[in-house]
Amino acid sequence: QVQLVESGGGLVQPGGSLRLSCAASGFTLDAYAIGWFRQAPGKEREGVSCISSSDGNTYYADSVKGRFTISKNNAKNTVYLQMNSLKPEDTAVYYCADGTCYSDYIIPNLFGAWGQGTQVTVSS
Repeated sequence: QVQLVESGGGLVQPGGSLRLSCAASGFTLDAYAIGWFRQAPGKEREGVSCISSSDGNTYYADSVKGRFTISKNNAKNTVYLQMNSLKPEDTAVYYCADGTCYSDYIIPNLFGAWGQGTQVTVSS
């Protein structure tokens, strides 16, 4: 059974950092790409970052380039999203999902199994 579990969210001040984790089970990270998405109240779900399955290529939305870094640990079957220089507009529920990505335009419809999400709040 495919399962994805996010963790690491919380409350942080503007300019601060958080590291989100996405622990996968039921499949290995060399089978699917893993994407990070976020959804703020009243807004559509947005693709934030993605790491491909085989070659490890990484992709980022323009809004997070230079501030967020995606990585994975195959031995732990876990994907991470390091978020630095956080801004209030980064506040959202963050989700990870398995699927396909091949550009900085990360499309939610190309992803299947989703985690339950973790809340990130950036506020002073």
